[in-house]
Amino acid sequence: MLQKFIKFFSVLFFIFLVSVPNVTAQEKTNLYLFWGEGCPHCAKEKTYLEEITNNNKNLNLETFEIYKDKENSELLKNIATKMNISIDGVPILIIGDKHYIGFSSKLSPKTISNRIDYCLESNCYDPVKEILESNSETTINNSQLQTEKSVVMNHTTEQKIELPFIGEINLKKLSLPGISILLGIIDGFNPCAMWTLLFLISLLLGMKNKKRMWLLGTLFIITSALVYFLFMSAWLNLLLFLGFIIWVRIIIGIIALGGGSYNLKEFFTSKTNSGCKVTKGKEKQLVFEKLKKITQQHNIWLAVLGIILLAFAVNLVELICSAGLPAIFIQILAINDLSTVQYYSYILLYILFFMIDDLFIFFVAMLTLQMTGITTKYTRVTKLVGGIIMLIIGIILLLKPELLMFG
Repeated sequence: MLQKFIKFFSVLFFIFLVSVPNVTAQEKTNLYLFWGEGCPHCAKEKTYLEEITNNNKNLNLETFEIYKDKENSELLKNIATKMNISIDGVPILIIGDKHYIGFSSKLSPKTISNRIDYCLESNCYDPVKEILESNSETTINNSQLQTEKSVVMNHTTEQKIELPFIGEINLKKLSLPGISILLGIIDGFNPCAMWTLLFLISLLLGMKNKKRMWLLGTLFIITSALVYFLFMSAWLNLLLFLGFIIWVRIIIGIIALGGGSYNLKEFFTSKTNSGCKVTKGKEKQLVFEKLKKITQQHNIWLAVLGIILLAFAVNLVELICSAGLPAIFIQILAINDLSTVQYYSYILLYILFFMIDDLFIFFVAMLTLQMTGITTKYTRVTKLVGGIIMLIIGIILLLKPELLMFG
């Protein structure tokens, strides 16, 4: 009887041990992030994922940089093929058998959090883990070490470029404020941005009413700056919406190379400044006639409205001639991880120095009541300097975009 009793409780105890879930044996949920050096959305998602994985021991984050590391790029292609993923850009986050392209600070965290909670409860199928286990672990480790070394080298080694007429420039000592000021000044001497203002000033100097002179001239300059601000803001928001898609950077890089080559060609082939080539003679004559009618309006409000509308229309047309440098500048801003305030502050800084020559010419003319000797004669010099800088930026955007990431 005693032996039967012992056997009975032994069986019960064994069943109890088998039925108790092994909590410590729970597998971690893996998060795989494929990112690119120089991508601001990637940097934001990486920071977010590192924060949540550090606070949860059941999560494991693995990151793969794909621009510099060819093996990681091939790994992503292999994963994309097996999981039927279309690679349109980075960042790409894979959790279980689901993938998420791009990152929005407002929308993505909730989606990612819901997916993580589901996989922690359900042990999602992990195809990436199977692919990684089938590859050589030593190869992956070596590629990661090489990536880390290259990142360290890029941050510690000085990057110097020798420019004709300018001398040696250390790219590591450049900054976003410096680039904003430099590109703004070069863009400001564009003849397409100045010819209308010069003609307007010649009309204003013939007026007897000084208040009217200052009002119409100031409104023209403010409207011109506003057109530029709207264009640059729209382009910035488009790039931030698209994310760091590689073909956008390549297109802007090619535009920079083309614009730089054209400016250098103009410098060496044209001995005199030919002014703006976008607006033809007949179109200029129409603008001149409209300016005369507007400035001669007796009703001040009609004159104000006319000068604003005309400035808006003229500057929109002239953007065809001068959109290259602003587009390149916005691309540089987009590859930097900045706040909204910083993005628009740098745009305003660019526009301030873009308008600095117009402001100087206008204020000197209004104060002295005569045209200043500074016109578009400096265009050839700015074509040389601007052409060289655009070529450099184009090459960097195509080959080493991380050099244009500051701070």
